[in-house]
Amino acid sequence: MLATFSQTALGVVSGSIVGFSLGVVGGGGSILAVPLLVYVVGVPNPHTAIGTSAIAVAVSAAANLARHTRAGIVAWRCALVFAAAGVAGALIGSSLGKLVDGQKLLALFAGLMIIIGVLMLKRRSLEGNAEVRLTRENLPKLATIGMLTGTLSGFFGIGGGFLIVPGLMLATGMPILNAVGSSLVAVTAFGMTTAINYSVSGLVNWTLAGIFIGGGVVGGVAGVAAAKVLASRRGALNIVFAIVIFCVALYMLYESLELFHTDK
Repeated sequence: MLATFSQTALGVVSGSIVGFSLGVVGGGGSILAVPLLVYVVGVPNPHTAIGTSAIAVAVSAAANLARHTRAGIVAWRCALVFAAAGVAGALIGSSLGKLVDGQKLLALFAGLMIIIGVLMLKRRSLEGNAEVRLTRENLPKLATIGMLTGTLSGFFGIGGGFLIVPGLMLATGMPILNAVGSSLVAVTAFGMTTAINYSVSGLVNWTLAGIFIGGGVVGGVAGVAAAKVLASRRGALNIVFAIVIFCVALYMLYESLELFHTDK
């Protein structure tokens, strides 16, 4: 499917926003990408927007992951255990999520994000251990929290980036910058799983996906650079992360209330 000039321009801008979010806080990809594709770029079918955003977010996350890896801040073994457990959990969560009303899902997830934001602010003064490694002590924590995160991600139908970063910090005690970089392993895995599922059903606009990815690569460069600057200032990245979480949570609560009043 060919994209118009306006769709191309808006797709690049929207992709840059998503790439920047993934680069700076390791989350926000799916939450931002779907509404941007529907309301800004103009994709008429929400399912196509989900499928297209999934491949775009996965590739953008992988590109940002490569940059964080070159910077030496990705704890690969911890991240892989977390991602593997998360994928298994996502299969369980997505099955459970189909049984719950969509409006309630939005409200519940928004409430969960607010709690996470508060916890991130409380932990902003903690530096963490940047040299963390996979051990017998943290392996059970990584697997358990990874599966729980994946289950919540699948249950709420969200990519899970905002859950993965605090999850990794809780399981290993790593600093937020390392958690942001390491979280992109799981974000990439979750995104590719969803993308493959939707592409099999023909629900991916590959032209727009390519445009979105192009913008995401540009935004990701700025996002990774911003993350490094913020991480050098004690607690600054935690504060930014928490603010983004609060904004998204409030938006989701607003959307759930709008849907509730529309149905009435």
